[in-house]
Amino acid sequence: MDAALTFTCDREADILHIDTCPPYQEQESEELEDEIVARLKPTNGEVENLEVLFFSTRLMRREMFRLPVTAELRLGTTGRT
Repeated sequence: MDAALTFTCDREADILHIDTCPPYQEQESEELEDEIVARLKPTNGEVENLEVLFFSTRLMRREMFRLPVTAELRLGTTGRT
């Protein structure tokens, strides 16, 4: 799926949301390693959203953390001429 990534932080819940689309009720959830939750497209299991729990705590530790997913990143066409 070619979709832009949207990053939002819920400071009260201390969760970083990485989304390709708004979450919806039919998505399945799978807890990955290191307190990261993937929300999956129900028809094919594609990752549509990631939730990084305890995000500010991770930042304060100043340790690098890795998302347990692979990605192919390229420049989008939005705003480019």
